[in-house]
Amino acid sequence: MGQEKGHFDESAASAYAPLTPVPLARRAFVTTDAFALWFSLGIGLLVAQAGALLVPGLSLPHALTAIAIGTAIGVVLLALAGVIGTDTGLAAMSSLRPTLGVRGASVPAVLNAVQLVGWGSFEIIVMRDSADALAKQSFNLSMPLIWTLVFGVLATLLAVTGPLSFVRRFLRTWGIWLLLGGAGWLTWNLLAKHDLAALMNRPGTGEMAFGAGIDLVVAMPLSWLPLIADYTRFGRSAGGTFRGTLLGYGIANLWFYALGAIYGLAAGGGDTLLTVAFAQAGGGIALLLILIDEIDNAFADIHSAAVSTGTFWARATVPVLSAAFGALCTLVALVVEMGKYQNFLLLIGSVFAPLFGVVLADHFIVRKRRIDVGAIGDVTGRYGFSGGWHVSAFVAWAVGIAAYHAINQWLPNLGATLPALAIGALVYLGLISARGRAYA
Repeated sequence: MGQEKGHFDESAASAYAPLTPVPLARRAFVTTDAFALWFSLGIGLLVAQAGALLVPGLSLPHALTAIAIGTAIGVVLLALAGVIGTDTGLAAMSSLRPTLGVRGASVPAVLNAVQLVGWGSFEIIVMRDSADALAKQSFNLSMPLIWTLVFGVLATLLAVTGPLSFVRRFLRTWGIWLLLGGAGWLTWNLLAKHDLAALMNRPGTGEMAFGAGIDLVVAMPLSWLPLIADYTRFGRSAGGTFRGTLLGYGIANLWFYALGAIYGLAAGGGDTLLTVAFAQAGGGIALLLILIDEIDNAFADIHSAAVSTGTFWARATVPVLSAAFGALCTLVALVVEMGKYQNFLLLIGSVFAPLFGVVLADHFIVRKRRIDVGAIGDVTGRYGFSGGWHVSAFVAWAVGIAAYHAINQWLPNLGATLPALAIGALVYLGLISARGRAYA
């Protein structure tokens, strides 16, 4: 896609409503912007904690293999979903209307807002617990309530200002360099202070199947599928979006899943001691930098919850909704314990993996990346289908979800995510072909 020349007004571009395509002349993100954003979002304590869940159920070599396979699958799907945002200029849930119908797209929009409240709350909890652990170790001071409010307010303020301001003013200038420094320091300490060979030789307990490990890794990039277009709609070219996302998130996901698995195993297994293990390894400053970066994950969750809601509640503006969702995430973080969230990650995969199998098949194969933007809001137009609902897409989505849970139940070693996504896509293509309906 070409890019019109002209003066770029950041505030004007940020103001585009979820159902309004961003014009080419207002798009700011190039490949390096996409790389910086998705590298930043791929690095975080929550990612490392997910990596720590892989051990000691899997041996470290098996965990690292699962991380490599899961990352490869997840980031390709994520980058392809990002291309949809650049192709259409629409927010993520708005871009689902040609597939699910003008009214049908409200279903994943509601589900997305709900799961993003969960993710945003988890991020605030992770930041609170990590900051409190550092404060206890350094100053013998514990104040979880204050930390919760501080991180909740900061993430909300970023969400209200929007993605363009965050990427162009923070990440591109100095944020990504702080992040690289922190991640590099944690990695150096890991290699210098732990016997990696001994950890590699330690056998797994067998409590986690290899396929389940892959699914746990895939779940993290898949969690961004329903919101990536909220940011890539500001991309100047589909190729730049794809490359930047693939490299940025891929490197970060590999890096921090692996760090989490190795540090977690060194600490005795699991995620509960991960923050302490980071700090005890001499990475207190690095951990603090990663902690600061974690705010961007909460920002993205809060902002996209607002954008998703804006697709079916057009009267409310995104900044106002961002403030409301930020307050809700902070409140949830105040009353909910961290606990284990493996089932939460796998549940997300069961819902959104088959959905995006359908969406990717529709966008790239059926419609060949074409869209009639004027019909996005017209229930009687080409995307109205049956009263605003595309029944074939919902049938394929439901079959994909059922397939995910069936495979996860009876063939756990196979890994359910990729088969469920493929089944959703194939069922959709079969139904479209059987009806003899092609549309652009």
